[in-house]
Amino acid sequence: MTLDPRPDTTTPFVIWFTGLSGSGKSTLAGVVEDLLRARRVPVHNLDGDALRRGLNQDLGYDDDARDESIRRIGEVARILVDAGHVVLVAAISPFEAGRRRARNLIEPGRFVEVFVDVPLDVAESRDPKGLYRMAREGLLRNFTGIDSPYERPTSPEVHVNAAALSPLDAGALVIASLEAAGLLASS
Repeated sequence: MTLDPRPDTTTPFVIWFTGLSGSGKSTLAGVVEDLLRARRVPVHNLDGDALRRGLNQDLGYDDDARDESIRRIGEVARILVDAGHVVLVAAISPFEAGRRRARNLIEPGRFVEVFVDVPLDVAESRDPKGLYRMAREGLLRNFTGIDSPYERPTSPEVHVNAAALSPLDAGALVIASLEAAGLLASS
């Protein structure tokens, strides 16, 4: 297989994956990242969990801390878009106002909200880190979906039923949506 030496000339934008813990945001972002890299699109993946271990390690999980976390992630995404990257953000981002503030940092038409939607029971059944169990036992406070709210997006650009689609099919849906929006050249 010979790679085309010319990179994709995609204009930089943000894909913001939001959903409950265990919905598949990070998995889907990884699939989309691979699909974009295959097209030679300069892409950077910002994962909320990884950012919690670094940039946002000084923040707790109360509402104000969650807002500050999303503000910081949005600012980093803006910097990377300005540097010419397509930026993938996989973060619960539970509040509509926080997602709107992140969107407003990016040029209009260059922010794609992807709602990775699963019912709470599906997210709990996936629970790879045991977080839902700890929240249900009262060991983890302010956990989104249990004792802290998640405000479902009302009009995301892409709505992924992650309980019904495989990560690869969901990734193909996101890519097709980017092509339809004119953000990504058709392959």
